[in-house]
Amino acid sequence: MTAGNNGTGTPENDDPFGYLYRGGEGSTEGGGSATHQPGVPRTSHHQVRPVGSRTYGGQQGAAAQRPAPNPHYAAPETLPGGMPPAAGAPQPSGHAAGGSARPNRRGLLIAAIAVVLVVAGGIGVAIMTNQSSGKDDKQNSASDGQNPGGDSGESDDSSSKKKEKDKKGDDEPKNPSVNGQQKRDVASLRLIGGATTEKSVSGAKANDGAYVTGVNQQGAGVEWTVEVQSAGRYRLNLSYGVPGQDANLTITANGKREGRSIDMRDHIHTKPGEWSSNWMSTWSEISLNKGTNVIRLSCEAGNKCDSHLDQVWLSGA
Repeated sequence: MTAGNNGTGTPENDDPFGYLYRGGEGSTEGGGSATHQPGVPRTSHHQVRPVGSRTYGGQQGAAAQRPAPNPHYAAPETLPGGMPPAAGAPQPSGHAAGGSARPNRRGLLIAAIAVVLVVAGGIGVAIMTNQSSGKDDKQNSASDGQNPGGDSGESDDSSSKKKEKDKKGDDEPKNPSVNGQQKRDVASLRLIGGATTEKSVSGAKANDGAYVTGVNQQGAGVEWTVEVQSAGRYRLNLSYGVPGQDANLTITANGKREGRSIDMRDHIHTKPGEWSSNWMSTWSEISLNKGTNVIRLSCEAGNKCDSHLDQVWLSGA
């Protein structure tokens, strides 16, 4: 007995594994039905088929012929991009698209730098404002201290000292001499006995060319208050002009008349009555005390007083 022809049509006498190759009673490879014929060997179980091509009845054939699923109709959540956003929802951008959102580190860094700059600028403005206000306070305090009408104004002592200084202004030297002693314009001294000042003759060395005239009458002259460091003999120097003839004046120091007058000779021999612009100089010795002294040059009895007096100064004897 063979598997292909055993003379019977019953499965009991057939190949015990034959049902594996039959796929169902009366079925064929094409899905149609055929009646087994005695004496004809069955060869269906001897045929080699590709895996999956064998069908088991009409239902299996229909399943085999079912088309593959279309990927365009797959579930949205199975797509590579996940669920699409709902209509009207904001679209992700940058690194947030297709994945979890990442923080914008560059934007955070710029914002932090901006905050630091704003704070630093505020501190700088505050420091400058404090310094400016401090200067204003100091200036206001200084102004208050100089305000005579305020509580911090000048004291009575300061006012009196200022008045005393102004009073002595006429006695302050304007030009120092080469010997360290004071040199004064005679026109700035105290005028006595009708002496006056004028500028009609040029060449005077005094300030603004002013000199003293009008000493050609008895008692007329000038007084000079001067201070020296030590007592002793000094030279009294005088710059003068005469009208073509000699002249002289009496010297008095601290109320005591000197034995010798100060002579003013016409060394350039000008014409009588003509005032020369070439100013000359002379000197005479006097005795002075340490400290303040009052020196007087005046026209007294026996003097020839017609002269112009320009400058006066002291030097060592």
